[in-house]
Amino acid sequence: MSYQPFSMYKAGADEEKAENARLSAFVGAIAIGDLIKSTLGPKGMDKILQGNERKEMQVTNDGATILKSIGIDNPAAKILIDISKVQDDEVGDGTTSVTVLACELLREAEALIGQKIHPQTIVSGFRKATVAARGALEASAIDNSRDQAGFRADLLNIAKTTLSSKILTQYKDLYANLAVDAVLRLKGSGNLDAIQIIKKLGGSLADSYLDEGFLLDKKIGLNQPKRIEKAKILIANTPMDTDKIKVFGSRVKVDSVAKVAELELAEKEKMKEKVEKIVKHGANVFINRQLIYNYPEQLFADAGMMAIEHADFEGVERLALVLGGEIVSTFDCPDKVRLGQCELIEEVMIGEDMLIKFSGVALGEACTIVLRGATQQILDEAERSLHDALCVLTRTVREPRIVFGGGCSEMLMANAVSNAAAQTPGKEAIAMESFAKALRQLPTYIADNAGYDSSELVAQLRAFHASGQSVYGLNMLEGKCDDVKALGITESFHLKRQVLLSASEAAEMILRVDDIIKAAPRRRNADMRHH
Repeated sequence: MSYQPFSMYKAGADEEKAENARLSAFVGAIAIGDLIKSTLGPKGMDKILQGNERKEMQVTNDGATILKSIGIDNPAAKILIDISKVQDDEVGDGTTSVTVLACELLREAEALIGQKIHPQTIVSGFRKATVAARGALEASAIDNSRDQAGFRADLLNIAKTTLSSKILTQYKDLYANLAVDAVLRLKGSGNLDAIQIIKKLGGSLADSYLDEGFLLDKKIGLNQPKRIEKAKILIANTPMDTDKIKVFGSRVKVDSVAKVAELELAEKEKMKEKVEKIVKHGANVFINRQLIYNYPEQLFADAGMMAIEHADFEGVERLALVLGGEIVSTFDCPDKVRLGQCELIEEVMIGEDMLIKFSGVALGEACTIVLRGATQQILDEAERSLHDALCVLTRTVREPRIVFGGGCSEMLMANAVSNAAAQTPGKEAIAMESFAKALRQLPTYIADNAGYDSSELVAQLRAFHASGQSVYGLNMLEGKCDDVKALGITESFHLKRQVLLSASEAAEMILRVDDIIKAAPRRRNADMRHH
């Protein structure tokens, strides 16, 4: 009689125990790191993501976008995907770095476990290492926020560093200026809604520009004024076919065709009443989220009002914010409605399309960045890159400290961790040394992706830092170690700190795992199997 192993789980559920569970966690996490480490740094490569039929193709090197778009079944890999999402929401950039660092920490941990060091020992070593690294990072941070010109230069450098690893790298001066101008207009409010990005096919990436006003990608109604100064704007979300008797949907018995005409006339009267109510508000521009139809449009033209229909939802929310008005849906109390205001509304031509431009808006910080590019994929990627830069900049305006990039901060932290490890008795010191090694992998990959000799460069860089030249990093244009302070390769302190903390927390969480239990897959009903 053969022995049946006892299982307390439902059929179809499976469990991976200690060694296997850990192996599967490490393998999954390391695979994710290997997938995106080639996108790291100014010479990183892009990935093409092809979805199923409904989704279009994306070309991107934004870590969070790549990880968001791939379907994965490995639990540890999912944790890494989550930290890249959090990094994206929190700071907006550094999504690749955080994932690669977490993956390297796990790669090191795997080797340590192979040397029979207990995961809890590794975790406590990693914790001590994180404290040492964070201390070194904070000590090296510089704050120039009191000196306006210096701070602007910092922001420009941060924007250039962020953009240098993206598609916009060859125009990074133009885009860095765009992003910094847009963010500085926000005057520290950090409300990115006031910055609108409009993508227009055609032209090249070099033709993008920042427009002081607010652009709406819509048309002005027929026969209406095309230009209005000192505009008072009523922003509405209302159906213009109010209480229309739906003649064609309902059964109405009439004695003659003339009666149908009467019904239609009654409808027109109702529309007219509504338009008269709207005109009473004293506004000279009416922007509606829904359709306006021909007859009311004609009435608005007669009243000398400009009417804009079908302003998309986000557009209306933004417009209300930017013009300082409210979104209205009933028109009985004109005295209580706050109208939006702006100096001038006119039509402008971008590429082949007419857009409506609002200049001198109530919310002075509002502006629009118009992106031009040859294909939709390029435009989408340009928008993602610019969004990253804008997020990092608004974050830096709030937390103005900066650190140096190009692998400089990682090296600085790694050396601090190594020094701390040398003074730590016990096995934790081995884990701390591994943490330092993982940090040194980031500059290694940056150099690898550019095709340089990474071992040589990173060894040189380590020596520079050890001899007290702590502003040295990698110069990827010439493939040598260089003074990154002089080169202006600057990053946000907040971004680097977030990368360090998120990566070590995620690695610690995966290290603590010793059992993976997967629930049984949901069974389909018998009748569904035949389809």
